[in-house]
Amino acid sequence: MSIDYRLIGERIKAERKKRGLTQENLAEKLDVSIGYVSQVERGITKISLDLLAEISAILKCDIASLIVGSAVNSENYIKSDILTEISALDPQKRKLLFEFIKILSKS
Repeated sequence: MSIDYRLIGERIKAERKKRGLTQENLAEKLDVSIGYVSQVERGITKISLDLLAEISAILKCDIASLIVGSAVNSENYIKSDILTEISALDPQKRKLLFEFIKILSKS
């Protein structure tokens, strides 16, 4: 099973920003380099379960919220990717996509 470390990293980044922490703040609390935190948030490096647990404790979030649906073959993973792509579309393209989905669901 493949894990999408990029998705986990995006979730860590979102939680960190929600709590008003910088990468530097998080790095200090974890006793790692800022570069390492950056690599984790970009999904470049595989994060250990121990460090993930430490991050979730610092960010005061459930570890499950960081990893659920991060398996590449997971249904949640696909939904997450679809929502990300849709949110990047301009309103006209979203409307066009919606019409396409309605047509597709009728077949």
